[in-house]
Amino acid sequence: MDSVRSDPPGSAPRIPLALKILIAGGFGAGKTTLVSALSEVRPLQTEEILTGAGIGTDDVSGVEQKATTTVAMDFGRITINEDLQVYLFGTPGQDRFWFLWDELAFGALGAVVLADTRRLADCFPSIDYFEQRNIPFVVGVNCFEGSRRFSLESVRDALDLDPDVPMVLCDARDRQSGKLLLISLVEHVARQRGEPVPVP
Repeated sequence: MDSVRSDPPGSAPRIPLALKILIAGGFGAGKTTLVSALSEVRPLQTEEILTGAGIGTDDVSGVEQKATTTVAMDFGRITINEDLQVYLFGTPGQDRFWFLWDELAFGALGAVVLADTRRLADCFPSIDYFEQRNIPFVVGVNCFEGSRRFSLESVRDALDLDPDVPMVLCDARDRQSGKLLLISLVEHVARQRGEPVPVP
């Protein structure tokens, strides 16, 4: 939803502040789906079809129905107002594309790590990456249809997360659920920086 600017005649147009948020997690955790659900513009996706060449490299156990994979990144945009835009960068979930992460993470406000309880160990590398670089993150436990439900406390224990890392149950397909994830991240960053957390 782009808004019409009301800059005075002859003045230089204002350039909106841009916030960068990463959407990370393991292979098949729902990163592309979440970026698509949140983006107000048609998202840029670098999805490629899984082929026989990935046999032995791509572990599809638990997500056997998955037919594509992100090979570079997903990109989406959310306009908050005429002065603020949020750019979403979905990271590739497979180890062989990790060389892209440092570029994607540069200048990021923080990250959302999607956890799939069918393949919970797959989000450890993302968590380790953000912890080692002191990049604030929240964990979104993506509730897939037909997947076993676990309490947030059980998932927190399994991931050995610090108590101050926020965790949220979510549905990557649902825009409102995705918004709550982003709000949780922004509030977490504000707390870490000692800034006031806005009251909804």
